[in-house]
Amino acid sequence: MPGRKPPKAKEDSRSFKEEVIHQMHVISENVIDQVKLVAEGVSNVNEKLERFREEIREDLDNRINPLALAISTVSDRLDQTRQEFNDKLDQTRQELRAEIRDTRQELSENLNKTRQELKTEIQESRQEVLAATKFSYAELDRRLTSLEEKFVDLKVRFEKIESRSTP
Repeated sequence: MPGRKPPKAKEDSRSFKEEVIHQMHVISENVIDQVKLVAEGVSNVNEKLERFREEIREDLDNRINPLALAISTVSDRLDQTRQEFNDKLDQTRQELRAEIRDTRQELSENLNKTRQELKTEIQESRQEVLAATKFSYAELDRRLTSLEEKFVDLKVRFEKIESRSTP
């Protein structure tokens, strides 16, 4: 049995084995403790990171909230100004329409008045022309009648003269 170990070697082997096992337990406990420390460190870092995130979030909120409020205020004022401008524009449109309507009415009245004045003036001129024409006809008629009378008178005289000269 050459493969058999002597009892002392067996004991040394067992002792070595136990020593190795013991060392492994010590090492594993040490590794476990270190892993626990690392886990605890990671947990602490996570907590610190979370607190830092909260601080940053609060800081951002503190900085952003006034900006958001200012933007909201500016937006509200812009909307209000836009509405005021639209109201004023509508009012101006209405005023201009009323003014145009009044001007149109005034011009229409002036045009009708001028038209009526021109009609009256034309009618008066027409009456004057008719009167002048009537006068002219009457004058011409009078003159023609006078000429006819003179002609008849001359004819009578001529006939008298002719009747004396003809034997």
